[in-house]
Amino acid sequence: MQIVKDAQELKKLRASLNGSVGFVPTMGALHEGHISLIKKARQENDFVIVSIFVNPTQFLEGEDLDKYPRRDEADIKICELAGVDIIFMPTIDSVYNEDELLITAPKIRGFILEGAKRPGHFDGVLQIVMKLFNITDATNAYFGKKDAQQLALITQMVKDYFLNVNIIPCEIVRDTRGLALSSRNTYLTKEEYERALSLSRSLKLASDMVAKDELNCSKIKESMQDLLTKSVDKLDYVAIVDREFRELDKVEIGNTIILVAAFVGKTRLIDNIWV
Repeated sequence: MQIVKDAQELKKLRASLNGSVGFVPTMGALHEGHISLIKKARQENDFVIVSIFVNPTQFLEGEDLDKYPRRDEADIKICELAGVDIIFMPTIDSVYNEDELLITAPKIRGFILEGAKRPGHFDGVLQIVMKLFNITDATNAYFGKKDAQQLALITQMVKDYFLNVNIIPCEIVRDTRGLALSSRNTYLTKEEYERALSLSRSLKLASDMVAKDELNCSKIKESMQDLLTKSVDKLDYVAIVDREFRELDKVEIGNTIILVAAFVGKTRLIDNIWV
């Protein structure tokens, strides 16, 4: 396994690889969710590249950029055990300059839900992902469904800019009690963890309602909100949209995503199910 910190060095190394490349972009603090992406990339490609980079342009002022968990040594070991060929761990200066060309998220889908709560966040996400795609020249790139809106926008960017990479959506990985895995889960106290379980429980409630043929989105959201407000400190949103992130009045089986975002303590968590 090779560790590369310079973008130009990685581009040269990539040019020497003869075969398909699976790419998993991460911000480090790797957990079982990341490992599931790496394993899938390992199964489906000749080579696997993992990037570990806490991208500053996707953090808003006052967010957790400075305290975001960093565990480089552990992450390197995890990648080695998972069969990664190359880890890309760039410095900020090696991927950004002072007068950048910018990519802007779409005016509608980029500024609803997560985009509304974190304006400018998706601009930064798309900016770094575009760079990483160009540096790695990946055949296939692997993203978790937990960041559903991010996944939709990256998929749109690939389509709109005619990028030569396949986006592979991967299922959400949960702990034994149902909490969607996230690097930010480490912020939770034991008491906050118990309350954070309300996110997945609210989605299970929604799933059960749909299974009983309750397709009215207003009724489903009301039931979810009633459950959540008893546990979370701040509910950012409960939303039911189609795969294009258009708001729905009625659940469309096979074309619906039910999403929730909330603060538990000072930690902001997101989760969703695809129906």
